[in-house]
Amino acid sequence: MKAERNKTIDFLPEDAPEYLTRCLRVTEDVPLDTVCGRTICGDTFAVAPHLPRGFADLLIVDPPYNLTKDFSGGGFRRTTDANYAAFTRAWIELLLPLLKPDASVYVCCDWRSSPIVGLTLKEYFRLQNRITWQREKGRGAQRNWKNGMEDIWFATRTDDYTFHIDAVKVRRRVRAPYRTDGQPKDWEETPDGRFRNTCPSNFWDDISVPYWSMPENTAHPTQKPEKLLAKLILASSDPGGIVLDPFAGSGSTAVTAKNSAAASSPLSAASSTAPGPKSGWNWQRRPPPFRATPTACSGSAMPAACRAEQTCIRPAPGQHRAPVLFVESLSFLDKRPKQCYNGNRLCNY
Repeated sequence: MKAERNKTIDFLPEDAPEYLTRCLRVTEDVPLDTVCGRTICGDTFAVAPHLPRGFADLLIVDPPYNLTKDFSGGGFRRTTDANYAAFTRAWIELLLPLLKPDASVYVCCDWRSSPIVGLTLKEYFRLQNRITWQREKGRGAQRNWKNGMEDIWFATRTDDYTFHIDAVKVRRRVRAPYRTDGQPKDWEETPDGRFRNTCPSNFWDDISVPYWSMPENTAHPTQKPEKLLAKLILASSDPGGIVLDPFAGSGSTAVTAKNSAAASSPLSAASSTAPGPKSGWNWQRRPPPFRATPTACSGSAMPAACRAEQTCIRPAPGQHRAPVLFVESLSFLDKRPKQCYNGNRLCNY
């Protein structure tokens, strides 16, 4: 029986056909308006050649790490560094024609594959930075340091790229409140205290991987936090831009891209919205239906048909970042709780 506070998204296998009918299958060349904002069910390497050329503004890639890992019956086995570099080149060369000339790219990896990914990306793109984020969760080690970090490589096609620094500034409490002519210098006085919006660094320690009591949590074994993805999307895409995720997994990129469309909606319009100062989010919770009986989707070995998500507030025309997804398994857009962004900004206290 599922605990009342367990917010993990799951559902019965017999629910899957309803969602499968919403997925797009691509076997021939398709125009942009056919795939924009859709989840494509298929093999990335088979689907990509049929997609339009030069359409994506932002590419977010969370490929299989060089680890032996089971993904609901499918899997990836750890291989040599040379083979993993060849795999990385294969998907880069596949996706490169789909990107706009000023597109940005983010690639997730662990400490073991990070050097390989960085050096391989450098063959095709201009490396801009390497982000390291603290996962918090991780297995303990008796003969090594616990692995609690992951990397995200940031690269661009040229030096002319989109980066909205104000959208991702970090809100910090002011320790030394300097003033000029009696007025705050680069900080503001609020009822909750004194704060400054500072430029973010490439080390992120304000993020947690989803866990069982978080409404965004799924049973996918390598799900990325929506807050992490929101930072990438808000910084490196414009409203109306197109976000491409070729390894969609649990579909968090699609959910986050759609949620960013709600940025212009005032928080007061949703009576269930409450600020979350610790996490840096404003949540509008809508828990999934409670099931008194165990489901086939519980646990980490979740069937592919149980990859679930939820569509959030429908964006106004031309005011959203529209995800285009094609995946090696399944991904749905109907079970995640809604989330609101505060003025198109992530507010961290």
